[in-house]
Amino acid sequence: MTAPNELRLLPWSGPEGKPCYLDTDDKAGYMSRLADNIEAVQLGTAAELLEHASDILDGQDAGPEDLQRLARELTRALRDVLRVATSRGHLLAVSDLHRS
Repeated sequence: MTAPNELRLLPWSGPEGKPCYLDTDDKAGYMSRLADNIEAVQLGTAAELLEHASDILDGQDAGPEDLQRLARELTRALRDVLRVATSRGHLLAVSDLHRS
């Protein structure tokens, strides 16, 4: 099995919003592939939502309810993308770039 510091953060939460981790050496196993697929869907959804947000914000007829719904969707997408970035180690790489 993997070392404790090499557990993979999965792209979904467990009970009470707690993180879920995968402990496996099989990167081609079912759970690893499932996590990869869900991450791809989450990133694709975030990209589509970003385009949608740009359209709404460029429009003149977005009401407060539309903007509130958009803010909720963007928050959810950002949470998912942050989890993916953390899982892949990109968060540390970006942090190191900013410290230089």
